[in-house]
Amino acid sequence: MHLRLSGSLPLFLAAGLAWGGPPERVRITYDTSYNGLVVAEIVEVLDHDDRTYSIVSEVRGRGILALAGMIKRSSRGRITAQGLRPDEYRDQRGDRWAVTAKFDWNARSITQDKNGASETLAMPGTAQDPLSLAYSFAFFPPTGKEFEVTRADGRGLSPFRFLVVGPEKLSTPAGELQTLRISKVRDGPEDKATDIWFATERNYLPVRILIVDKDGTRADQVATRIGN
Repeated sequence: MHLRLSGSLPLFLAAGLAWGGPPERVRITYDTSYNGLVVAEIVEVLDHDDRTYSIVSEVRGRGILALAGMIKRSSRGRITAQGLRPDEYRDQRGDRWAVTAKFDWNARSITQDKNGASETLAMPGTAQDPLSLAYSFAFFPPTGKEFEVTRADGRGLSPFRFLVVGPEKLSTPAGELQTLRISKVRDGPEDKATDIWFATERNYLPVRILIVDKDGTRADQVATRIGN
């Protein structure tokens, strides 16, 4: 992850390079709820060989949402001294067009393809896609108090600024977990609040993502199983 830390960037990178990283294959299952009602199951699989990585996420709805079909997202790229560098992100929802973002690190550009229309944008600093952003801490744990990152998801580029809130004990179906919580700084009253918890004793894997909309609607993704 390209992070612009309030502290020292070289210190952050040195800490990341010294980190052993996650197992070569990790499988995490999540329940996703809206306002307390579980509506979907997400299964994410991370594979890596210390040089390249692949993340595949499959979302299957429950109840009436099961009729909507599966959502499949994927990210693949390289593991570098500067963090994860995605090469391609893909978001396929049912039979609709796949939305993609392709990262050209030499040309420093991102080509987005949505509904058959292609657009190439300048890469602002370094960017992450939604999946590589969530799993970057597994390879490069944070050391600063805040960081900035641009998210590219095939639909646009979104600058995010996160604050490192601190350690928290989290009770999940996967067990009691020691975690590190980060919180997105909201750009204004219309912006969504986003908090992410990383399991510090499980290679900083993401174990909870909470998004609260401006109207109070809560989307909560919580790990139920962590395995290989």
